[in-house]
Amino acid sequence: MNFAVLASGNGTNLQAIIKAIKGKQIKATLRVVLSDKPNAFALDRARKAGVPVVTHLLPKNFSTRELFDQAVVDLLKKEAVDFVVLAGYMRILSPLFIEAYRDKILNIHPALLPAFKGANAIKEAFHYGVKVTGVTAHLVDENIDNGPIIAQAAVEIRPNDTLDMVTERIHETEHTLYPYAISLFVRGKVKVVGRRVMG
Repeated sequence: MNFAVLASGNGTNLQAIIKAIKGKQIKATLRVVLSDKPNAFALDRARKAGVPVVTHLLPKNFSTRELFDQAVVDLLKKEAVDFVVLAGYMRILSPLFIEAYRDKILNIHPALLPAFKGANAIKEAFHYGVKVTGVTAHLVDENIDNGPIIAQAAVEIRPNDTLDMVTERIHETEHTLYPYAISLFVRGKVKVVGRRVMG
């Protein structure tokens, strides 16, 4: 199987995925790494790892979100990409994109969904005062942070924790859970029945 990683930033989850491929945990080929930002450090990580196609597309060069997503999908199809992994990709996918890869788009979210959806999940959970937060790997559908859940891992918030401490533990957990969830997908263990993922 070939897959693509879409990333907008530093690419620490991408690095964890690359490590899992090298360690044979993920038995699939990372064919494409694409960013919506030309200077994303994730692109440097991909080049260093020898990913065959490392590129970026600028949203400002397209008049609509759909045209941008169509260009991305066209590239992925050209490279025979079977599924897509979002790793800090800070764009909401259009229905066009989701339909092109229905039940084949994975995302990682830094909270225990359905709690604390959206971009500020770690901060919101911390300030809400929850005792346990965590990480969710899920499939992507038309709604934000809403698709069927593949795997979750809990992260305790301790009494003396700072937001930075919790953030660091969340990211460490992501780097373990996401490769595991991707490996489940590659091994055909992610079967969607309604809202449930059956292994």
